[in-house]
Amino acid sequence: MSVGAGETLRRWSGAIMRRTPGKPSEAVMTAPARPALPGAPVHPIRRTLRYGLGRLVATAVAHSIFRIRVEGRERLPAGQYVLCFSHRNWVDPFVLMAVMPWRPRLYFFGPKEEDMSTGGRNRLMSWIGTAVPYRPGKNDLLDATRRVQTVFAAGGVLAIAGEGTIHSREDEILPLSEGAAYFAIRAGVPIVPVALNGLTWYTIGRRVRIRIGEPLPVSGRPTREAVEALTAAARSALQELVADFPKPRRPGRFGRWLTEVFNEWPEGRRPE
Repeated sequence: MSVGAGETLRRWSGAIMRRTPGKPSEAVMTAPARPALPGAPVHPIRRTLRYGLGRLVATAVAHSIFRIRVEGRERLPAGQYVLCFSHRNWVDPFVLMAVMPWRPRLYFFGPKEEDMSTGGRNRLMSWIGTAVPYRPGKNDLLDATRRVQTVFAAGGVLAIAGEGTIHSREDEILPLSEGAAYFAIRAGVPIVPVALNGLTWYTIGRRVRIRIGEPLPVSGRPTREAVEALTAAARSALQELVADFPKPRRPGRFGRWLTEVFNEWPEGRRPE
């Protein structure tokens, strides 16, 4: 359990005024409020069942479609961390759900959506309870930070697609957004770089490599200098992890459809 991000939430308590007939009002301390986790507001038992079912299905489907090899699993910290992964395809979060440890529980920062009830992928992630959405059309930074705090307060791991968008180069890492570094320093947890390769194009039986890098330690406060330095270190680590992966072959018609069914390219279409 990290101290920084969740400590204030765990220690929070408030007072309510209670009036008893014939007596003056008195302040009564209430129990600490339990932070609301991402996803639908359901009973904790139902939330756990949904999460378990989602991970079981993701594991079964991913291993039936892909030949997945995980390298560096022993590098994962025993406690909490921010998982900063390379982003190639809409299916990336579900592949990670299929191979990452079940504990601590895994959450994903994003997608950038005004309404998580639109789109099959968004509804599915919301139902499972793994998505930490934020609203790009609004000033949502404070609310997004609070949602991330609830994840760490609950003992979870936060996964972030550091590049912020998909792209088609298996051996290249785009400039990273600063969110992963900011949240990691704020929470006092390391960043773990994770490279996904083999998902730019895929078909049944395609080889997928997931390579886990060394954790990047954090310290101090999330100043601009500290965030920029950690962001640069994370990008450098990811670039080293993906550098040797060969360019994949373009699949047939079914493979192209399966690859692109939920992809949202920044340019509006897949770059040639």
